[in-house]
Amino acid sequence: MPKVPAIQVIRLHKFDGDSKTKAFADISIGDFIVKGLRVVEGSDGLFLAMPSEKAKDGKWYNTFFPATKEAHQVLADAVLAEFQK
Repeated sequence: MPKVPAIQVIRLHKFDGDSKTKAFADISIGDFIVKGLRVVEGSDGLFLAMPSEKAKDGKWYNTFFPATKEAHQVLADAVLAEFQK
């Protein structure tokens, strides 16, 4: 399994209020920057939602996503830890 590059949260903007979206985050993974990740309050607690865009069919599709569960967990852990600070 390939090693996941270091993930750094470069921007985290928290929201006050009753919205399910609690924050937006931008991250760097190695030499790449990914914008538009969201910290969302779900029925089972906080989770990390990937950037997405609305297609012509009216559905929303992720524009970025980790290839493995392990990579997703590393990414979620990094962003949620920064959110908890």
